[in-house]
Amino acid sequence: MITSPSSLRRSERSRRATLDAALELCTEKGYGRVTVEAIAARAGVSKKTIYRWWPSKGAVMLEAFAEVFVGSTPFVDTGDIEADLRTHINSAVKLVSTAPYGPAYAGILSEMHHDDALALAVREQLVDPRFEAAVGRMRRAQEQGQIPDGADLPLAVEMLYGPVYYRHVLRKPAQDEATVATLVAHVLRSLTGAGAPGDAPGGGGAPGAGRVS
Repeated sequence: MITSPSSLRRSERSRRATLDAALELCTEKGYGRVTVEAIAARAGVSKKTIYRWWPSKGAVMLEAFAEVFVGSTPFVDTGDIEADLRTHINSAVKLVSTAPYGPAYAGILSEMHHDDALALAVREQLVDPRFEAAVGRMRRAQEQGQIPDGADLPLAVEMLYGPVYYRHVLRKPAQDEATVATLVAHVLRSLTGAGAPGDAPGGGGAPGAGRVS
């Protein structure tokens, strides 16, 4: 069956209304009190329409969050890996500290522990692509001589994101810009010993590596 342009427009309007309704309700009621029925009523669509596109409330919330997160946390390349990582991490911290996105993501992370399908979707739609993008940005910096050739880039990315998730999941105060700057500098400094044997952390290493303090 050929889908008409008008049908596509109606579908996109319904999709957008559903995602917006999910985030609005999450702000008003809290993630745990939001239901598919409430989302459908707020969006002006049927439950059948929602379940045709998403298998669960968590899947709706994930798509709504992921759209904004990816668009708000780009991996810019100004040629300065330290500055670019600060920009990225600060953007991520700001987003997950702001309603409705922070509460929505906290709810998704909680629900995925007893919803295997949602856990897989989180990894495939959000975590893995962002992780690969972060590794890719650091690899470009490595090619430019800002990070030593022997550095473990996947581990470095985990070291960057770990504190952000730790504070978010445990509802601790979010990092401010100074704390993020210290985090990024610490992670980059830890990589300077990954080059040639005899390189000491904080000294020697690849060109540009000493600019992390």
